Amino acid sequence: MNIENFRDYCLSLPGTSESLPFGPDTLVFKVGTKMFALTDIENFESINLKCDPDKAIDLRARHPEVKPGYHMNKRHWNTIEITHRISDDEYRTWIRASYDLVFAKLTKKEQESIVIG
Repeated sequence: MNIENFRDYCLSLPGTSESLPFGPDTLVFKVGTKMFALTDIENFESINLKCDPDKAIDLRARHPEVKPGYHMNKRHWNTIEITHRISDDEYRTWIRASYDLVFAKLTKKEQESIVIG
């Protein structure tokens, strides 16, 4: 996966916006008002994604590329190295799972304003 594919996929998800709230190097994707993915623009070496805590433990055990979230809540976020050992489909699955987790925590009003495809 490259940064263009990552960005395009994130933006393809309903209600997603992108911003640079942490400075010019950190690209953040939100659904509604909540963050579900972020990465360094200059050095696209990893992505941070929200994850169910039990699933996070399993992913970290099965994939050396998946680590507790760097500068994030380590129970709820993973930092995933970008490597050819993980398929683009798997990255997209994890991105979608992060999106779905965050979407589920939005208020009903916010959820209703986003059309899920």
